[in-house]
This record gives sequence, C-alpha cells and structure tokens, in this order.
Amino acid sequence: MPEIPDLEVFSMNLTKMLKGKVVKKLEVPYPKKLKTTVAALKKQIEKQTLTEIYREGKQLRLAFDNKARLGWHLMLHGEPALFEGKDYPKWTIIALQFADGSGLAMTDFQGQAMVTLNPEESEVPDAMSKQVNTKFLTATLASSKKKIKDVLMDQDLIRGLGNAYTDEILYEARISPYSIADKIPASKIKILAASIKKVLKDGIKQILKHDKQLISGEYRDFMKVHHARKEKSPGGSPIQSHKVGSRKTYYTDEQELFT
Repeated sequence: MPEIPDLEVFSMNLTKMLKGKVVKKLEVPYPKKLKTTVAALKKQIEKQTLTEIYREGKQLRLAFDNKARLGWHLMLHGEPALFEGKDYPKWTIIALQFADGSGLAMTDFQGQAMVTLNPEESEVPDAMSKQVNTKFLTATLASSKKKIKDVLMDQDLIRGLGNAYTDEILYEARISPYSIADKIPASKIKILAASIKKVLKDGIKQILKHDKQLISGEYRDFMKVHHARKEKSPGGSPIQSHKVGSRKTYYTDEQELFT
C-alpha cells in the first residue's frame, strides 16, 4: 500500500504534469466502490480545471477551480496512471480525459480503490503535521495500553502512517513495536516524535532520488529494517519478522521493549 512518502511524491509529480488541464470527460468503468453517484461526479468535475493534486492522510486529493474535490484512496493495489486519447488502462476505476487529449486514471486490479466526491476534512492530525509532536504523543500514548505500532497506525489517532514506515520509525527511535504505549518513557517519546518526521522526510528524498517523475508503485530498497531481502540492520543486528494476518512486522534486538 502506498504510504505518506509515496503519496507525497505522486501528488507532487502529478500536479507538475497536469495542473491547469480542463476535464473534458469523466468516466467510471467500475463504480462499485464509489462514495457518490456517477452523475454527481460528472456534474461537478467535467469542464473544470484541475488546480492541484495533494495528499491528505492516506488519500490523494484532486482539486478543481470550482472548489470541488475528489478523494482517491488507493488501498493496497490502486495506482494513478496516465493515458492518451480515449483508451484508459485496464482495471480503471475512474478516468479523467482532458481537453488536450491526455488523461489520468486510477487503476486497481482488485477493484478496492475508492473514490469520494468532496470528502469531509478530518480533525485527526496528519503524521506530517506540526500537531503530531512530543506533547501530542505523550497524551495519546498515556491513554493507551495497546502496542505502540498499533497506536501509530490507528487512523483515528494519527492519519497516514502505514505498516512499512511505522516499522522504520520505530527502528529509528529504537523502540520495539511490541512495547505497550503507556509504558514508553518521556525521553523515548521525544525521540519518537522526531523520528516520525525524520523517517518520512527521508523517504520522500530517497524516492525522488530513485525516480524524480514517479507517479505510482512503491520504492522501498532504502529501508533499514522493513525489507524482506535484508538480513541485518545498519547496526549489525539480525532483522526479525513476525506476521499477523496479512501484516508483517520487521524489527531488531536494538529496539527496547517497554511493558
């Protein structure tokens, strides 16, 4: 699943490529996951100018000059895709055909990606926001007896963090993902707050270094522990993994366990 750094890079590049283009036609070949009607989408989006694509939590948001917004939640396998003419890609959920003949689609071979018209703004702070700081984390963790990884990934508490980058953040902070949230000391919470921003910003830099024009896919080769082919961390410790359901957690003995 694309996470914050992926979506930041996608949105940055798509804005550069598509800003100012006018939507000639909107099509929804697979309306099953729509959070609105096709008619409502067409009424608000067709003939409008795309002004920006940005990230909001785990979604991409497409903004138009009439103040309309599209929310694209890519889920596990959704991807933005460019196309030309009327031939949008296979597995397309929604397609925007622009007046100049170019187009932007969201594809998903599983059909799980979701489209929302004018999504409501959330009051839950985004992981990249200034609000997610030491003070916020101290209060949030103090009220929870869940494992720290589960707390960080809870979208009702902090928006945007996913499985891979949460592992990287906890490694950076040297906190075991199995630590109990309210047992983590103040000194470690301060490190955790800094690690969230550091790891996410570094992820953006590493992705852009790999491909400055990336608009889909997941580049993770630079990750320190969340990597199936790596056996040791940068500190030389064996990387361990544990799978619960479809989610795999990577960690090392360098990370302190608080219980």
